[in-house]
Amino acid sequence: MKKLQYNAPVILSFFFLSLLALLLGYLTKGWTTTALFSVYRASLANPLTYVRFLGHVLGHADFNHFLGNMLLLLVVGPPLEEKYGSRALLAGILFTALVSGILQFILFPHTALLGASGIVFMLIMLASVSGMRGGKIPLTLLLVGALYLGQEIYSIVFVNDSVANFMHIVGGVCGTGFGLLAGRKRPAR
Repeated sequence: MKKLQYNAPVILSFFFLSLLALLLGYLTKGWTTTALFSVYRASLANPLTYVRFLGHVLGHADFNHFLGNMLLLLVVGPPLEEKYGSRALLAGILFTALVSGILQFILFPHTALLGASGIVFMLIMLASVSGMRGGKIPLTLLLVGALYLGQEIYSIVFVNDSVANFMHIVGGVCGTGFGLLAGRKRPAR
């Protein structure tokens, strides 16, 4: 009988923490989702404001929102964790969460943000950058970047929904930057 392997500890822990946040949201009729797992303009004297700067990436509005983000996270994340290492990937996730949380707090005072889509887009762009070798820009990076950015800009201009397209772009920029920095530190193969 084969044993289960916790093969991508950061990605799997992120998944299970997000699932826990979703279940807590259901059990508390949304209180924990609002109090801990959504970021919005609130008093800086409230300690939970600082928790929400990072915690918002674990919160999801419902099971469909959760599934949409987690399926991509579980497909894209483990190979990146293997390539860059758990510590580096965790740093990228925390940085992206913090940047998107602070920007949401400052730029969009009348709306709340929750969900892992900024992290997912960070991972997608990181995966696209990870093919860089010897200073050459992979065509996949340009295609993913153009399609991704085009879709987000189109949605910002023409689609009136509750999707935080600006924060998707922030996640993508963080992933691209992280990939470029990490790529400079690794020798070309």
